[in-house]
Amino acid sequence: MIAIVDYGMGNIRSVQKGFEKTGFKAEVAQDPEVIRKASAVVLPGVGAFKDCMKNLTTLQLICPIVEHIQKGKPYLGICLGMQILFSESEEFGKTPGLNLIPGKVVRFHFEQAAQDPSDLHKIPHMGWNTICKVKNPPILKEVPDQTYLYFVHSYYVVPDDPEVIATTTHYGTDFTSMIWKENLFATQFHPEKSQEAGLSILKQFAMMAS
Repeated sequence: MIAIVDYGMGNIRSVQKGFEKTGFKAEVAQDPEVIRKASAVVLPGVGAFKDCMKNLTTLQLICPIVEHIQKGKPYLGICLGMQILFSESEEFGKTPGLNLIPGKVVRFHFEQAAQDPSDLHKIPHMGWNTICKVKNPPILKEVPDQTYLYFVHSYYVVPDDPEVIATTTHYGTDFTSMIWKENLFATQFHPEKSQEAGLSILKQFAMMAS
C-alpha cells in the first residue's frame, strides 16, 4: 500500500489522483501506524518549512517516516517533502529538518541578475522548466533528459554530498531539482502537475512498491 502523508499542508488529493491515473491506489494517511505498515510513502507539500516540521511533530509522524526510509522502503518527497529531508532551512530563520540528507535549504537571490532586465527572474520560480540528468534513477526511466516539468518554489536544496544529486535545473542559477539515494527519491518539481512525464514518474515509483 502506498501512503500519502497528510500533515495538513499540500496538494494531497492531486497526488492521489495522479497515482489513480496510472492504475495504482494510494491511501491518504495521518495515522502513524498506517505509515509504518505502508510499502511506500509519499510526502508532498507546499508552504513553509517551519510549519511543515511543526505539523509533522504534532501529529507524531516524524518517527514513522524516518523508520520507513531507514528500513529501505521507497520514499518519494515532493517539493516541501524534499526540503525537509535536509539538515536545516533558512526560511524565516534557521529551522532544523530531518537531517537524512546533510545539507541546507536556501532562498533564490537574484539581486545581481536583476541589474540586467533581460536576466530578471521572479520569485517564486513558477511554471515549466527542464531537468538535466546527472544520474538516471529508476523513477526517471521513461523521462528523457531536458524534459519540461512543473515547478513552484522560492527555496531550493543544497546537498553537502553531490553524489545524491539526480537532476539539476537552471533558473538564474543551476539548482538541485531531484535527489536520489538508494530507496529515497525526492523532487523539487511536482510530478502530479507535470502531465504525462509526471505520471510516468509516479507510475515507476508505484511499481517499486508493488
